Amino acid sequence: MIDRDEDDREHRDDADRDDGDEKQDRSQDKREGDEDEDEDEDEDEDEDEDEDSGPPLYKKPIFWIILIVVAVVLIVGGTLFWLHKRQYATTDDAFVDAHIVRIAAEVQGKLTRVADIDNRHVQAGALLATIEPYASAASLDQARAQAVQADAGIQQAQAQVVSAQAQQRQAEAQARDPEAQAAKAAADLQRYLALQRLDAAAVSGTQIDQAREAAKSSAAQAAAARRAVDNAAAQVAVAQKQVKASEAQKQAAEAQIRSAQVTVGHLDIRAPVSGQVVNRNVNLGSYVSPGTQLMAIVPDQIWVTANFKETQLTHMAIGQRVWLRVDAFPDVAFDGHVDSIQRGAGQAFALLPPQNATGNYVKVVQRVPVRILFDRPRRDSPDPHAFPIGPGMSVVPTVKVR
Repeated sequence: MIDRDEDDREHRDDADRDDGDEKQDRSQDKREGDEDEDEDEDEDEDEDEDEDSGPPLYKKPIFWIILIVVAVVLIVGGTLFWLHKRQYATTDDAFVDAHIVRIAAEVQGKLTRVADIDNRHVQAGALLATIEPYASAASLDQARAQAVQADAGIQQAQAQVVSAQAQQRQAEAQARDPEAQAAKAAADLQRYLALQRLDAAAVSGTQIDQAREAAKSSAAQAAAARRAVDNAAAQVAVAQKQVKASEAQKQAAEAQIRSAQVTVGHLDIRAPVSGQVVNRNVNLGSYVSPGTQLMAIVPDQIWVTANFKETQLTHMAIGQRVWLRVDAFPDVAFDGHVDSIQRGAGQAFALLPPQNATGNYVKVVQRVPVRILFDRPRRDSPDPHAFPIGPGMSVVPTVKVR
């Protein structure tokens, strides 16, 4: 009985396991069928989308037509831009420049007048300031008095020359008689000596002695007369030298007069050039000394110093047309032309120029100053003098090099 029951249970367990396996197989088949249905539905949807969108964009002719047109436009536009750009050379390293005239005092003194001309335009010769004239005027009067005194000294010396010349003529006249007597006494002595040699009894010794004494005496008188003549001539020379000394004193006095006149002329400080007065740093009553800077003048003649790269100078030449745009007035284009190109890069004129022969060398494109002048305004061009343009203002020049 027990064995039969165990066999029945085993049969039931086997039947249950077979039923479970069949159920599992049916479930798996069902899932696989569902997945196949889903895949079929996805494929159907993809086919529907492909049928709606058509072929891809890159396979459409219109895409290539547009792409070719855009490429042609870019190539033609780039070529035209390059052909236009190569005709011009420009730089932003450019500034307005001018020879600024710095006004300084040449004499010392107190300012008694200072013109109210700050940032005003003045013409050449306009009075800017005046220094007190008292000391300089006194120096001029003293120099003139010395000149008058020198004139009097010249006249006195010239009178002494005339007097000395008269005394010389008188001495020469007085010397003629002693010289004649000395010549006669010498001739008598020689004649007596000749007679004595011919005949000792013809002439006595007393006569010869008397003749010899007379010759000596007359010769001494003649020598004294000649010394008087020489003395008179020396007096004439002294008087003539005195004239020259007085004339030299007059020349010195005249030089002092001119110097004093220059000093007086420097009391009035005038504008050496036409331009705008800037940077005034003195007032009425200020004490100045030689070299004290009073103000500065920006001349009417201004230009642009443009530092172009050395590679931009290949086709640049003097006289080429330039368009100038000042940063302060970006909407105004001034006309100009190339005036000169500096022979050498700016770094070669530095206080401490680089020594490329030492250390490692790295090539750097250098810049060369180019001077550009503003053209005279025409009917259709602006006048640069009508705008407040001055040294140091930034400019962008464009040079037509081709």
